[in-house]
Amino acid sequence: MITRIFEPVEKYLRPNRVLLIYGPRRVGKTTLLQKTLSETTLKYKLDSGDNILTQQILSSQDFSKILDYVEGYELIAIDEAQNIPNIGMGLKIIVDQVPGIKVIATGSSSFELAGQVGEPLTGRKQTLVLYPLSHMELAQTYNRYELVQNLPNYLIFGGYPEVLQTSSHIERIDIINEIANSYLLKDLLVFERVKSSRILLDLLKLLAFQLGCEVSLNELATQLSIDVKTVQRYLDLLEKAFVIYRLNGFSRNLRKEVTSKSKYYFLDTGIRNALIAQFNNLDQRNDVGQLWENFLMIERLKLRSYSRMPANPYFWRTYDQQEIDLVEERDGMLYGYEFKWSHNKETFAPKHWKETYSNAEFITINQKNYMNFIIPSKS
Repeated sequence: MITRIFEPVEKYLRPNRVLLIYGPRRVGKTTLLQKTLSETTLKYKLDSGDNILTQQILSSQDFSKILDYVEGYELIAIDEAQNIPNIGMGLKIIVDQVPGIKVIATGSSSFELAGQVGEPLTGRKQTLVLYPLSHMELAQTYNRYELVQNLPNYLIFGGYPEVLQTSSHIERIDIINEIANSYLLKDLLVFERVKSSRILLDLLKLLAFQLGCEVSLNELATQLSIDVKTVQRYLDLLEKAFVIYRLNGFSRNLRKEVTSKSKYYFLDTGIRNALIAQFNNLDQRNDVGQLWENFLMIERLKLRSYSRMPANPYFWRTYDQQEIDLVEERDGMLYGYEFKWSHNKETFAPKHWKETYSNAEFITINQKNYMNFIIPSKS
């Protein structure tokens, strides 16, 4: 079993604080929670937000009921906490009223859980985001040679733990299809303002064919026969539900640089391929460059998140089509990264980039050097 980045979770627990673990469904939050509880010496109670009685107690804001519920325990663990109405107030009562108590709550729906716990738990929580398996995590089990050999599988099938734990091509397809069709939109469809899965799936399919491209909201609205505001809302919900990742344009010179549109990537390439029913080998595809860009963009996102790397990410493009896939603004410097699947041709920084940001760095990331871009140095 691959060790997850936050293990051991107990090091993040603090008395009278709530540890929130967010992430997409099926990325291993429950497994991580169960492993933590199996190793702890604390007296704990494990419960689920799917439990109706638990929902009634923790949403009641009744001090006596809630305090009776946690009496005698040192650690309270709530899985799928987003299913409990007003869970933030219930958790606030626990950490405010029980000296020394520690709490873990997991949730698959960030917009739902974050909306409920944000204000009530101000100053009383720490948040961890668990993504599909990262190369940072895989590198603890496999060496770099093995990771490179398996690169085609990561591009095609992504990083969901269940997918990576089977070597069968057919089983991988079955599992990723199940996740995409049964779990991907589950949180959104129970959200009161989202009525139809068809429009969401159609929107995702349109985005799947536009990886690495700037997205026009007007064009999406026209193709889906809905208004632009609805498109904006759905994109925001899909981002908050850990389905897609939005990247905005960078500019300090508005006359030449394009910033009005955004690019969208999928949090997992396997999900993207499932949505368009495309699991062919890389040598039989015409979208390898797009998959490569998506893969590197999300692995870098995981690296920034897990390594606590403070950086503002953007893409950069001018009106005369000069562009850079990823720009990171960090430590007062600009770093430009261009993603190229082929490593046979040298790539140079765009002229306007060099002229405008003379002190900025520019690096091409290809199959020869990508490991150092997504896995931190051990030095």
